[in-house]
Amino acid sequence: QVQLVESGGGLVQPGGSLRLSCVASGTFLSINIMGWYRQAPGKERELVALSNSGGSTNYADSVKGRFTVSRDNAKNTVYLQMDSLKPEDTAVYYCYILVQSRIWITDNYWGQGTQVTVSS
Repeated sequence: QVQLVESGGGLVQPGGSLRLSCVASGTFLSINIMGWYRQAPGKERELVALSNSGGSTNYADSVKGRFTVSRDNAKNTVYLQMDSLKPEDTAVYYCYILVQSRIWITDNYWGQGTQVTVSS
């Protein structure tokens, strides 16, 4: 029904920047929420940033002021701009989407994950 393709991960030095992208394709009425979670080795998956259809955003305290989530609704794409990266940001980052599939039905989907490594 819906597929998510992530890109933009990689290796970066502490203090550097990366921009992640996630493109959604498939059949749905609208996209209600788009955003990002991450999972570090030995830890559970945690919220990073979310954006709803009205443009409101929600960030984890650990990334607030450093990361910015944004959307291009015409392209069904969500971005995560990551600045001032720290080693503790190292994780697999997963795109998340909540879509209005039908009038009474919502469905959530996950991207395949992209590795972000912050190391000197």
